[in-house]
Amino acid sequence: MTVQGHRTLKIEKLARIYDDEVAPVWGSRFGKMLLRNLVVPDKGQVLDISCGTGYPTTEILRRMTDGRVIAIDASSAMLDVARRKIGELGPLAKKVFFRTESPVPKLSFADDVYDLVVCNLGLSEMPDLDSAVRDFSRVAKRGGEVRCTLPLAGTFQEFHDIYREVLIKHDKHDALDRLEQHIARYPTPEDVERSMRAANLVGDLEVEEFTLLFKSSREFFFAPVIEYGPLAEWKDIAGSGQEMQDVFWYIKEAIDAYYDRRPFQITVAAGCLIGRKHDLQGMQAAERARISRPVIAVVAPTSLDDAAQFDEVDTGLPSPPAQIAAGSEIGPGAFQVEIVDDDDFEIDEASAEEQALDAFIEGKRRPPHLDGDLDDLDLDDDTDD
Repeated sequence: MTVQGHRTLKIEKLARIYDDEVAPVWGSRFGKMLLRNLVVPDKGQVLDISCGTGYPTTEILRRMTDGRVIAIDASSAMLDVARRKIGELGPLAKKVFFRTESPVPKLSFADDVYDLVVCNLGLSEMPDLDSAVRDFSRVAKRGGEVRCTLPLAGTFQEFHDIYREVLIKHDKHDALDRLEQHIARYPTPEDVERSMRAANLVGDLEVEEFTLLFKSSREFFFAPVIEYGPLAEWKDIAGSGQEMQDVFWYIKEAIDAYYDRRPFQITVAAGCLIGRKHDLQGMQAAERARISRPVIAVVAPTSLDDAAQFDEVDTGLPSPPAQIAAGSEIGPGAFQVEIVDDDDFEIDEASAEEQALDAFIEGKRRPPHLDGDLDDLDLDDDTDD
């Protein structure tokens, strides 16, 4: 999760809460994949792209015997936090240099410089996967390693399914097109592997699935991992003004109806690209000699037995999604997500208005133009909008 360069109160707040509220359920999960079996080269030069608040930068420093880390991020607020954390490492702090810089549209570094290039979750913020991976490979030395993590296709699938059904139900065709374009931006494993080959990287993509659990729709939308992650884009998909507010009323009601008294379970498909840079001839020889290996997948089991209970319930809402949370048992791959306490932060009026969703304002009644009571809605009525 990265943020853009100019400092706002919202970015300042994210920098302050990221390590406590977002990293444990998001950044650290991806970062552990990146660090798994990572060997930092002796006297190596390491580039950490979109380093955020300094993870996995700190862990890479601890594995170094001699060398240097250049850590860049577009947010100076995030880098301030990273500098404080690195400063607590004593002599190791002398091995890292922080720089406020965005990797978009292109890294400012010369070709063939770094022994190791890492990027934890920054790829998903870049407009073109192929161009970004090629650029990361460009600055790596011949034989150097590139490691990047990113969410893959299937991430937030349960929410996307509900969102899609709401838009279909209420004939929001333009918004539906925007939603499908948004979902298509999550790359498949095949997309990532194709980008690796185009960038002269030989290696593998590791894939793991984990789940996030939310007590209710309100907990979901205002958990920092969502509020400071995809929520802004989801709002833009719905439109603006009252149109956006209406769509989110429907989404809130759909989530609470389908997952009543059970946690709202969200799937995250986490990918870690691991590749070494070769020249074209070396890459072709390695590809011919290498035995193809399948994608490594660790999948958290889910059950769909409870989905049938909605077959005879007429809620007036779209049909339940194909994937639905199976009870309240929290497995080893699931994380319970809580809402951060906002009492210690001051948000300017413009930021507060930007974040507000009428459906979650305490005491706010359902607008009368949204078809009356929920129980009176007819699933087949096409005049709801």
